[in-house]
Amino acid sequence: MDLGIIGQAAGLFAVTNIDDILILALFFAQGAGHPGSTRRIVLGQYMGFSAVLAVAVAAAFGATFLPESAVPYLGLLPLALGLKAAWQAWKDHQDGSADDDEEQAREGGPSPLEVAAVTFANGGDNIGVYVPVFATAGLGGMTLYVVVFLVLVAVWCFAGKFFATRPVIAKALARWGHILLPLVLITIGLLILIEGGAFGL
Repeated sequence: MDLGIIGQAAGLFAVTNIDDILILALFFAQGAGHPGSTRRIVLGQYMGFSAVLAVAVAAAFGATFLPESAVPYLGLLPLALGLKAAWQAWKDHQDGSADDDEEQAREGGPSPLEVAAVTFANGGDNIGVYVPVFATAGLGGMTLYVVVFLVLVAVWCFAGKFFATRPVIAKALARWGHILLPLVLITIGLLILIEGGAFGL
């Protein structure tokens, strides 16, 4: 077991996924009080990040599932989810619909697919960083990177849950989370689109 590669993998994961902790905290706050929400958020995070890793590994082997020109358009996923969350928050504020409250209570906050979509879209730029690292690490090194990354996803989920349940942070997220979540998702979506030059931006 190469401790050097493990350290490099941990450092690379941390710098490319630091923003995910905020997003996870917002998701955990949204799911607070809903049975099973933690499991759904963790599942969604693993689904989304596994998809990022699958594309990066495939690209490192030379099979490009996702053309480079398509990556910026991943920004449409968090943008759409952010607009949906903003619309839902506005609608709830306007009419306080009991039906929506009941529906959200049944769903238990964000679904695994919503979390996965945001994680995958937000990880689009990670793919560009991971591919050359994986390609030069060889099969053994790449496997070690993937294992370390998947272990650290659990650490990130724990950190997001930890921050979302601190009394001061939890109170702020409970009060402002319905505004912050759509704002963060829309911002991430726009940044991915703009930085990638989508639609000639």
